[in-house]
Amino acid sequence: MAPEESAEAAGLLRSFERRYLAARKLRSFPWQSLEEKLRDSSGPELLLIILQKTVKHPLCVKHPPSVKYARCFLSELIRKHEAIHTEPLDELYEALAEVLMAKEPTQCHRSYLLPSGDSVTLSESTAIISHGTTGLVTWDAALYLAEWAIQNPAAFAHRTVLELGSGAGLTGLAICKTCCPSAYIFSDYHSCVLEQLRGNVLLNGLSLEPDATAPAQHPGHNTYDSESPKVTVAQLDWDVVTAPQLAAFQPDVIIAADVLYCPETVLSLVRVLQRLSACLKGQQAPDAYVAFTVRNPQTCQLFTSELGQAGIPWEAVPHHDQKLFPYEEHSDMAILKLML
Repeated sequence: MAPEESAEAAGLLRSFERRYLAARKLRSFPWQSLEEKLRDSSGPELLLIILQKTVKHPLCVKHPPSVKYARCFLSELIRKHEAIHTEPLDELYEALAEVLMAKEPTQCHRSYLLPSGDSVTLSESTAIISHGTTGLVTWDAALYLAEWAIQNPAAFAHRTVLELGSGAGLTGLAICKTCCPSAYIFSDYHSCVLEQLRGNVLLNGLSLEPDATAPAQHPGHNTYDSESPKVTVAQLDWDVVTAPQLAAFQPDVIIAADVLYCPETVLSLVRVLQRLSACLKGQQAPDAYVAFTVRNPQTCQLFTSELGQAGIPWEAVPHHDQKLFPYEEHSDMAILKLML
């Protein structure tokens, strides 16, 4: 195999692996490139490698995606194989038979590979909006902010980070594992989100502060050593939290991702940022970063307008080039740095 062909095959395999681990929509997979590779090959080796890097990947065996997702993926893989090769591939059918016998749980898993060789695994609700909250799944801006953080670790190293609206916890877990913060405070409001957050922190081998979790150990990854950050999960209602409560967090960095989904949350976020700015006056102002997907330009304009009225200057963070995580290729995402 020529070097350029080998690089193409490696890129194809990496794309399938990362997308499957993260349970991305099947239409986002490079199926056309796979078909072209299958036409050029005489044997099933490529499909067998894809099977090992997806359904049979150690992370997926331990923390699988939804049964429906695995079934649809394997069915599509079988269709691609049968469209080109007449001989059935037993390994694909055996894998599908195993999936068909499995029961669908209420929770599924997504895993994200980090440049260090480590990974972040999240337990998420199988419903997109469950229990009246959007915080039980990972949204694209959380991946985008995590990517930026991994490429800018000095912004978080040896500092206390407060995350507003942590959701499933992807961004914070990636920062805890790659950026060496001294302390990390996950926060959200809904009780179901907080319960899942605690579970995901433990699932990834981090310890929670005694006052933030029950003593039971979650059967997750290897527990981190004493150099890992102090991690807490806090219930934070932006509309009622007081300045003294916010001041107690003593954050050096404040982050939030994908929290600008309606005008009401925009107004609540700006109010809590105002309180944070006011209660930390006289101290070194914390850095603040807000990442979002531009779904509705009017909502984003409302956010910047409200920041202006609140006297909070901001600047856009330049887009980064290195794409570490699988998210929608054409999503319009941005990060604003706020000067509190």
